[in-house]
Amino acid sequence: MEKSQILIEALPYIQDHHNKIIVIKYGGAAMKTPELMTAVMNDVILLNLVGIKVVLVHGGGPEIDEYAEKLGFGKAKINGFRYTDEAIEDLVQMTLCGKINKNLVAALTRAGGKALGFSGLDAGIIKAVELKTEGIDYGGYVGDVVSVNAEPITDALEHGYIPVISSVALGVDREVSYNINADVAAAKLAVALKAKKLILMTDVKGILRDPRDDASLIRVADRAEVPQLISDGVISGGMIPKVNCALEAVSGGVLNATILDGRVLHSILIELLSKDGEGTMIN
Repeated sequence: MEKSQILIEALPYIQDHHNKIIVIKYGGAAMKTPELMTAVMNDVILLNLVGIKVVLVHGGGPEIDEYAEKLGFGKAKINGFRYTDEAIEDLVQMTLCGKINKNLVAALTRAGGKALGFSGLDAGIIKAVELKTEGIDYGGYVGDVVSVNAEPITDALEHGYIPVISSVALGVDREVSYNINADVAAAKLAVALKAKKLILMTDVKGILRDPRDDASLIRVADRAEVPQLISDGVISGGMIPKVNCALEAVSGGVLNATILDGRVLHSILIELLSKDGEGTMIN
């Protein structure tokens, strides 16, 4: 009876999300163990099989850090962006577009899904210029997204595929590829795809009023509340750029965006197919 009740509870949410696009930024904590990775792959395949169109956008910070350390490169982060010079961009492109993207496609395929791997370079899915902020040196190879070509992704979705997209962009101001923060890429893609929902997976429970108390989780926040939460210090540090990505998506027409704890097994299903959900939803 308990299992039946879970399925019955999920039914209206499946109906509500059916044939809608959900963009999920996958990375960080949810990539760290085989168990968590398997749970995410299974969640994505289940959603796909019940008619929910999932687009998976991924980063790969921990693996890039690992290779950067082996090669003697730095791994500095500035305002949520990885310091990226030409050598590090080569590493980023090889790791994201090559190893990580194809490993995710293979994992989804082995688990019974239909996945297609893309990078932002393919068909100019993500185009960018160099990110420039006065007084800040990002290394010359961090991109500021200027356009998104959603057509290859929508074509894949219409044919039942799960698009898996790495956050590397085609330079339009010079002949280079740019490193793009995966949260930023996911938000831009969600707007371009007219997605119903954006999910940003991270390694915290969500927005906490008290960072030492998981019970202080803010489950729902209106976008109008966010500036005050930042002013009060409730949203601080690395959470600020993530929340700003959620705000950009919602302001661009996405119904809502959720900051989700990637350390929780099947957190995607809990968020999408249950009454209480998981993490912090911004609408």
